[in-house]
Amino acid sequence: MIGGLGPESTIDYYRFIVARYRARKPDAGYPHVILDSLDVDKGIALLEAGRLADLADYLAASVDLLARAGADFGFIAANTPHLVFDEVQRRSAIPLLSIVRATADRVKARGLKRLGLFGTGFTMRANFYPEELQRAGVALVRPKDEEQEFIHRKYIDELLHNQFLPESRTAILRIAQRMKNEDGIEAVILAGTELPLLLRDASDPGIEFLDTTVIHVEAIVDRLLS
Repeated sequence: MIGGLGPESTIDYYRFIVARYRARKPDAGYPHVILDSLDVDKGIALLEAGRLADLADYLAASVDLLARAGADFGFIAANTPHLVFDEVQRRSAIPLLSIVRATADRVKARGLKRLGLFGTGFTMRANFYPEELQRAGVALVRPKDEEQEFIHRKYIDELLHNQFLPESRTAILRIAQRMKNEDGIEAVILAGTELPLLLRDASDPGIEFLDTTVIHVEAIVDRLLS
């Protein structure tokens, strides 16, 4: 697992992987997980500077470390690094399980056709989710520009620092409800692995959220048990 992107969601991943693995195969012991925890602040700085080649180098070095430690496959416990996923996979000695591909597969299996997208500004502006979902016949709707900026700032300034404030939850739920009413979306992809930590326990959110952490973990455990 390439984690630390950010630390809180990495903890979430680890707990879910162990719990889901044990639930599906109670007598199989515990999964062997190798974690390389990277510096999320360094990753954000590279993104803000537009240094995608350096970000790819940073992630590829982590994958190489995991491969040399004996990992059979790897995954990045985050959405935004998929800006350079194809390049990192090209350079990797082991297969990588994509959170974006796993989410698209789940959406296709559910028969959903029109979805919203929440995440960092880097993710909401990027093409990797729209392109992947388009292949599955799904339309993706982004929040308005000012809503994207609001979500991004909450993500960077609060969620990545382990701050999950009720007023931020309320405001983001309001954006989701507006998109349901005005844009006709069926659900929102939480394409930022800290967002579920803020929204997962929201009472009666008024719209379905697709938790990419949980979806990715299912794909990871499938692979572990295959």
